[in-house]
Amino acid sequence: MDPESALAARIKAIGFRCRQCGECCRAVARESNLVMVGPTEIRRICGATGRKWREIAEPYPEFLEDGQGTRFTFGWCLTRTADRCMFLEHGRCTIYDHRPWICRTYPFMLGEEGLMVFECPGLGGNIADTEARALAHALLARKRAEDEEYAAIKAHFATMRPSGSRTLVIDSEGHTTIHG
Repeated sequence: MDPESALAARIKAIGFRCRQCGECCRAVARESNLVMVGPTEIRRICGATGRKWREIAEPYPEFLEDGQGTRFTFGWCLTRTADRCMFLEHGRCTIYDHRPWICRTYPFMLGEEGLMVFECPGLGGNIADTEARALAHALLARKRAEDEEYAAIKAHFATMRPSGSRTLVIDSEGHTTIHG
């Protein structure tokens, strides 16, 4: 059985039917609604909404320091309000057709150990074979995109020679100075 078919069978066995409850878009615990996005996804959302990059994306909230005054974070996440994703309005996603990979594939993710499943009220629901197959396809595409992003971030970080006090976001396209 090919990897996509095997993954689809696993998803079908677990079961999933989105209830459109929006719980995955709300903060129910610290960082529970943190949506990581890459530059391509940010540009797609900017194009769909007419908003600027810094209006929809913020630096990933965990930083490392180099001991010489420079702070780093590796990537971006969608801007959030105090309790929800900024694109959740009246219980609906306003960028549904342009939503990031993480949103398209939730509550599933492919990690180093294989399929990961996160808490969601829709788990256990009946999923059609075609939907399970489409979700498996999206998960594999997401994993490839995330692996490419990670490799590019690692390559950019390896060649950087920052100096001075500043805060940087390092992504697949290089780095962006936030402060300094």
